[in-house]
Amino acid sequence: MFESISSKIEKALHTLKGKGSITDINIAETVKEVRKALLDADVSYPIAKEFTDKVKSEALGRNVIQSIEPGQLMVKIVHEKLTELMGSSAVDINIKGNPAVILIAGLQGSGKTTFSAKLAHYLKTKKNKSVVLVAGDVYRPAAISQLQTLGQQIQVPVFTEEGNTNPIDIATKAIKDAKMKGAQVVIVDTAGRLAVDEDMMNEISGLKQSLNPQETLFVVDAMTGQDAVNTAKAFNDRLDFDGVVLTKLDGDTRGGAALTIRYSVQKPIKFVGIGEKMEALDVFHPDRMASRILGMGDVVSLVERAQEQYDEEEARKIQKKLIHNEYNFEDFLSQIGQVKKMGSMKDLIGMIPGMDKLTKNVEITDDAFKPIESMIGSMTPYERRNPSCLNGSRKQRIASGSGHSIQEVNRFIKQFEETRKMMKAVSTKGKPPRLPKRHR
Repeated sequence: MFESISSKIEKALHTLKGKGSITDINIAETVKEVRKALLDADVSYPIAKEFTDKVKSEALGRNVIQSIEPGQLMVKIVHEKLTELMGSSAVDINIKGNPAVILIAGLQGSGKTTFSAKLAHYLKTKKNKSVVLVAGDVYRPAAISQLQTLGQQIQVPVFTEEGNTNPIDIATKAIKDAKMKGAQVVIVDTAGRLAVDEDMMNEISGLKQSLNPQETLFVVDAMTGQDAVNTAKAFNDRLDFDGVVLTKLDGDTRGGAALTIRYSVQKPIKFVGIGEKMEALDVFHPDRMASRILGMGDVVSLVERAQEQYDEEEARKIQKKLIHNEYNFEDFLSQIGQVKKMGSMKDLIGMIPGMDKLTKNVEITDDAFKPIESMIGSMTPYERRNPSCLNGSRKQRIASGSGHSIQEVNRFIKQFEETRKMMKAVSTKGKPPRLPKRHR
């Protein structure tokens, strides 16, 4: 996420390192490079220029504290201005109502249906709300079945009415039905439409007028760059929506939409989609996003995700097992599952300060755990619970069953033992042993 713009801005700010103070002369080249990085990220020229003018003015206007070098001060100022550009603080979704109605709008292919399900999952699991999804896309043949499949996956009911091609009528009946059943939130998925299609734009306007939703969210594909900003303006003129959702932010995006869409339409970005899983939806925090753009990571979000998966009772059991040398492959597999629920590996690594640089030329995929899972999956239940029983013949069978060499199996088992020793040392508050050498 934002790898290109991050490296370019970091390089621009590096030019001030070692300078005694910020002057009009030495800041000129830095500001020029920051502006170029923004333009390359698909930020419009007027916004890029206004942004860098503010940075320059702020930098020249501040008294440089001797303990803070110019480069560090510039990072601080750029971080502040990026945060300000993207909205300053997170804006919560309005789910007050009986039931609260959330209308989803956007272009064709922007990811509205998937987002609708993700939002339902978020409200159900994190806000403890009972949710109903409404299949209001009556034009795309697969839209209703897609929403039903996603609804089953997250165990949220989906209201449909076969043969009815009037989305206003469907949504009105769905809200009435939800109210009777005591549902707290109704999410209405709608058909994708082009801003130039007058009939379709009239339809979505009519939907909003008839339903009077608590929230109207505009869903846009972040990979469309500056076009996303232009489309958002067109939709906002007709809908006056309450917030923006950026999908596919984990893709090969230049970041222009994330940086400037809030500034352009004066509406907050409320959520960002960062993967295909139902859990891959984040509340948008401008300050955290600014940190990631500047290569500073996002430790707060990383900790929050870890806490969501953290089971205190399970942690106590694991600690007890470690102390008594009873930690086994089943426990290890369970913990891998918890890590995977936190999100994509690439996204998680991007949250750790400095890791973007270290993994710049390394391909990071969600298949990283597959070799381990296949080897553990090839063990018998007895072997998974008793790692010490793994002799030569058992290892050979595991290798054959998992499709890996005996050397790979041996290496994994050795690394597992070293990991177990380190975890035990931490659990017993003893002095952790030296980190083991990496085996190749």
